[in-house]
Amino acid sequence: MFVGRHERQLDPKGRLALPSTFRPRFEPRCYLAFGRDGCVDVYTPEAFELMATETMEKVKQGDMSRDEQRALAANTFDAGVDAQGRVNVDRELRDFAGLELGTRVVLAGSFDHVEIWNAERYEQVVARGGAALKGS
Repeated sequence: MFVGRHERQLDPKGRLALPSTFRPRFEPRCYLAFGRDGCVDVYTPEAFELMATETMEKVKQGDMSRDEQRALAANTFDAGVDAQGRVNVDRELRDFAGLELGTRVVLAGSFDHVEIWNAERYEQVVARGGAALKGS
C-alpha cells in the first residue's frame, strides 16, 4: 500500500525522484497515466495490469466509453526508473496535470498507486476531502 505525501521538484529534464519508501515497488519500471481529477497516476506493473483489465471490463459493461479507454491507453507511458530513483514525466502528462519544470509537486500515496500533483491543486483537493470527512 502507498500512503503519505512527499514534496519533490521536477528537474529541468522532466524527471522526478521517487520517495525512497515507494521506490522498491516501482523498480525497474512503472506506468504513468492520466489520473482522475487532474493528476498523474503512477502504477506498479501489477497494479497497472489490474487497472487495465478493470478498464476493459468497464467498457464492455458500458460504464466507460471506448474513447475514454483509447485516451487512457494512448496517454499511458512505460517509464524506467533510473539509478537515482527518478522517472521521466512526459510532456503530455505534465501538461495534463499542470506540472511545470522546476516547480514543486506532490507525490501522494493512494493505496494501490501513487499520484503526482501540481502542489496547489493537491492542497485544494485535500481540503475538499478533509471537509467531506469532517462532515460525515
